[in-house]
Formats: sequence, C-alpha cells, structure tokens
Amino acid sequence: MTKATSVEKRMRAAATAVSRPKGIDPGRPIKVGVDLGTAFTVMMVTDDGDKPLAGAMQFADVVRDGIVWDFAGAQKVVAGLKERLELATGRALDAGAVTIPPAVSAADHRAHRYVIEGAGISCSAVIDETTAANAVLGVRDGAVVDIGGGTTGVAIIRGGQVVKNVDEPTGGTHLSLVIAGALKMPVEKAEKIKVDARNHERLLSIVRPTLEKVATIVGRAIAGEHVEHIHLVGGTSDFTGIADIMTEITGVPASVAPEPMLVTPLGVAQWAEPITGAPRNDREGQWYGY
Repeated sequence: MTKATSVEKRMRAAATAVSRPKGIDPGRPIKVGVDLGTAFTVMMVTDDGDKPLAGAMQFADVVRDGIVWDFAGAQKVVAGLKERLELATGRALDAGAVTIPPAVSAADHRAHRYVIEGAGISCSAVIDETTAANAVLGVRDGAVVDIGGGTTGVAIIRGGQVVKNVDEPTGGTHLSLVIAGALKMPVEKAEKIKVDARNHERLLSIVRPTLEKVATIVGRAIAGEHVEHIHLVGGTSDFTGIADIMTEITGVPASVAPEPMLVTPLGVAQWAEPITGAPRNDREGQWYGY
C-alpha cells in the first residue's frame, strides 16, 4: 500500500468515526485529540495504534486568529463534545492533547491547555497544528499548510522534521466575511453557504482575492526553502479550486489532503496519554456502553 493510499484509507475511517461513532470496549486503550479551531472545534478518539474510532465537531466563535477570546465559551464547546462522545463510546474521555497555531505565545499556549482541562480533560501535550497534521500525512520533505478559520500555518519539513513554522492571520473566517459583505447577508449564513461545495463555483470570484492572499502568505513562508510540494489541510482547504490558486501564486504544486478538516485533530491524538480502565459512569451511577 502506498503512503497516499494509506492516508486516504485512514482519513476515510476518520470521517466514518465522526459520522457514526460507536461504543468502545473498556479494555481497549484509547487516546483523545482536540483541535481548538477558529470556526470549528474537533475532537477525535483513536485507539493506541492511532486508528480513528469516534469523533465530533462543532461550529463556535470562541477562538479568533488562533487566540482564545471566549474562554468560558471554548470550555463549554469542548465539554459538550466530550459529553457527546462519552455517550457514544461509553468511555470516560478524561485525558488528551490539544493543538495550537504555530508560533503562538506562551500565554496562548497555556490558554489552549486550560480550556480542555477546564472541560475535564487532563492535558498531556500541546502540539502545533502543522506538526500534528504531518503526523498523519508523513511528509518527509515539503510544506504542510493548515488553513483554518482564522490563521494560515505553514511548516517546512525536511527529513520528516519541522524546520520552520510560520503562522499569519487570514483563513476561512475571512472568506465568510467577504461573502457576507458581497452578498449582503449575515456572517452565519455566509459560513453555511461557503461550506457547501455546490456553491463554490459561484463564490470563487468573490473569495479569490482572499485565497490569493492565503497563497501569498504560503509563498513568503516557503521562499528560498526549495519546497517541491505543498500539502493543504484544515477546513478552508476544502474550498474547490484552492489548490490550483496555491500552485498559481507560489509556483509550487499543491494538493488537498483527504478530509482536510480532520487531519490535524486526528494527528494530535498521537501525543495524548492513553486512557485505560472502566467505562464512563453517569451521575446516576449507571454504566454506559459495554
């Protein structure tokens, strides 16, 4: 099996884990990854061999440009995802790892840790988004670009190691703002039509300048680095035509990873402490799951 086929198979499994989470035997060690994004927060549960087992996501305006601005709201979102997946899997999800955008301050690093700990998840690691993404993609040499809601993170990979990390504002939320302004609609409605691929062709002329700005950020980050391929992840990478624009602006071939929104949360789970032992116990003292 080629590396590309392996990644595709794993990401299909991740998508299934989100759409149809199932109960997990209490004897099976599991790990939890949380991607605290600007637009969507995603939680993934894997086994100790990093196979995706369950996942959930929620749209929430609690992080802006990679910084937690609504701490209580972020905590509530993570706690809600935790509760949903505990009910679906029958397991207590009380330990995990969380992402941060590349090159954030120590204070922001701590804020992401405090969010998941406040939601009842002991944090074993805080990992930058592009490093987490490459744990899934396995890029040896090239660039991994995580285009989230508020920021674009760029990692230069050599020999499988991140040698340079850059993060700049501009991402999917900026696309939504542009769409809302052009079509004179609320941002919430713009977000909904943006994520529907059936609308991408008619929206492309509106958002193209913003996508070109994202590509320009990437172009500056990889300048002089001899990057031969750009690997795109993050929810905004799902916008039809983004890889072509990236290639056009940077002059470097680009491709979008399968299920790009799930790559980073799946990857960060690899740094989580395994959870073993009894299944989840509800407030009434009744066991869920197995």
